[in-house]
Amino acid sequence: QVQLVESGGGLVQAGGSLRLSCAASGSGFSVNSMGWYRQAPGKQRELVAAISSGGSTNYADSVKGHFTLSRDNATNTVYLQMNSLKPEDTAVYYCNANTIVRLTTGRSRYLEVWGQGTLVTVSS
Repeated sequence: QVQLVESGGGLVQAGGSLRLSCAASGSGFSVNSMGWYRQAPGKQRELVAAISSGGSTNYADSVKGHFTLSRDNATNTVYLQMNSLKPEDTAVYYCNANTIVRLTTGRSRYLEVWGQGTLVTVSS
């Protein structure tokens, strides 16, 4: 149905930058909000940033001012630009999408989809 393909994680020194990408693919769906969550070792998964289909964004307080989330509705892709990275940003980052999927019955249903996760490591 709907798959999320993530890219862009890796190892970077503190103060550096990375850009994560996430593309939704499949057929018979539309995407509402998309965003990124992260989970550090021993911690719960938390919202990093989200963006609505209209472009409204929401950021965790810890990343405001140094992460920027953008979206290309034509390709159902979101980009998370991460600047001034800190060791505490180290985590597995997961893409998330809230979609509406058309079923073979002709009905539609909401479907939340997750990516496989991409590791971001920030060294001090």
